[in-house]
Amino acid sequence: MQKVAIYDTTLRDGSQREGISFSVADKLHITRLLDELGVDYIEGGWPGSNPKDAAYFDQVSAIDLAQAKIAAFGSTRRKGIAPENDANIRALVAAGTPVVTVVGKTSMLHVTDVLQTTADENLRMIEDSLAFLKSLGKEVIYDAEHFFDGAKLDMEYGFDTLAAAAAGGADVIVLCDTNGGSMPWETAEFFMRARELFPEMVFGIHTHNDSELAVANSLAAVRAGAAHVQGTINGYGERCGNANLCSIIPDLIIKMGLPCLARDGQLPILTHLSRAVAEIANLAPDTHLPYVGKSAFAHKGGIHVAAMRRNVDSYQHIEPELVGNKTRVLVSDLSGRGNLLSKSEELGLDISRFEATQVLNDIKELENAGFVFEGAEASVAVRLRRASADYVPLFTLLDFTVIVEDRRGRGQLAEAMVKLDVDGDVVHTAAEGNGPVNALDLALRKALLPLYPALRDIQLVDYKVRIIDSQQATGAMTRVLIDSYNGKQRWSTVGAGTDIICASWLALVDSVEYGLSIASMEGERRSVEMAR
Repeated sequence: MQKVAIYDTTLRDGSQREGISFSVADKLHITRLLDELGVDYIEGGWPGSNPKDAAYFDQVSAIDLAQAKIAAFGSTRRKGIAPENDANIRALVAAGTPVVTVVGKTSMLHVTDVLQTTADENLRMIEDSLAFLKSLGKEVIYDAEHFFDGAKLDMEYGFDTLAAAAAGGADVIVLCDTNGGSMPWETAEFFMRARELFPEMVFGIHTHNDSELAVANSLAAVRAGAAHVQGTINGYGERCGNANLCSIIPDLIIKMGLPCLARDGQLPILTHLSRAVAEIANLAPDTHLPYVGKSAFAHKGGIHVAAMRRNVDSYQHIEPELVGNKTRVLVSDLSGRGNLLSKSEELGLDISRFEATQVLNDIKELENAGFVFEGAEASVAVRLRRASADYVPLFTLLDFTVIVEDRRGRGQLAEAMVKLDVDGDVVHTAAEGNGPVNALDLALRKALLPLYPALRDIQLVDYKVRIIDSQQATGAMTRVLIDSYNGKQRWSTVGAGTDIICASWLALVDSVEYGLSIASMEGERRSVEMAR
């Protein structure tokens, strides 16, 4: 089996995505993650373009990488200037990397309109630049920019640029679908032609996703002989993004049987890597990414879950654990009893089929009234616990009152009073907040903290409101989603109703009950470990 080299350009091409701006520390962190995964090359940036990339190359040399080679990226020399005198080429050399990647023009449109030079001078620019860098002992990768578009405009000249790169000593020639408009069959055809003309050359592929075909084009190129694939984590990149390595890597290993990571057994860290890079980029992880998304192995339909309870392979193309992901069962009005039974098993709860049916019917009714549970799994967990025969409520609401005032000289004020039955005792508390929901939250906490100190660790981190039937104007049904976090785990709960305060209370109570239940289980686990 031919190994396919993986060339990651998240730090350069990926950072060109709108909304991403990596710091030097971010880039070094991602470098370590990529090396742990086992990619062959990490393109760190363009040292001649900005101080941040230059600083990265200064600092990355101090990192002891297990496998990955760091590559610096730059363009061919400018027209009429010798490579050794070109500022960009000098910056590439000064980066001190073992690998340099040089981009050159393939398309006559770019030669004449962008570079404003001649066809022959462009060929000399390619060959001279690569030959100079090779003379310094560098591993040289040549990116044939706009190759597919350029070859369609002028086939002969497109392949002449590859000949110039080969004459300059390129170790790898990468055919680039820079505008992302090529079809997989076109990609395969051009690769086969290139390999026929240059049988001794190693070819690679670099694709963009403007036609939603970046991964397909990359795999088509591998089938046609590419031994080097460029892409980014999560498909980050300019416009619609680059080829997504989080799809390509498992496709190569699992589907095509081609090794592409430096070390065996690293594929299960792929999901963690995907989500870690998203967090570093300050982007919400895309839950619907293939292989690594939270929803990639999430099952909602009742007949699907019922089938999977008999045979897990009935609705999954691979075992999620191969890429570090996991199967999830969603609960909604489309669910069957099997969804609830699977969810209770996932939570370690022992409920009967009758109890599961009761909870399912309750959820279906609530969803008809405006609740949505598939994005609020903690509310499902709470309902399953409440259905258990030995369930004892942590507290019972007796009543609550919320007052919102606008006082002269003081501005708006929200005050909540909460009366609870907590373990047989009536607790009556009040609190002021910066809004009615905040006041309710603070009053509830004041009542429960003496008995449940773990509540100090639970924080409300997000609060979303959606109007369901807007034609009813201010009398519309309102759905509230609350996200909470205890420093280790994040969970979501839902409430709904025509009164936004009552809807918020329902979501808030579910959140507190779920958070305290997992804190209790964690405490029991620690007690068992200490006893051992």
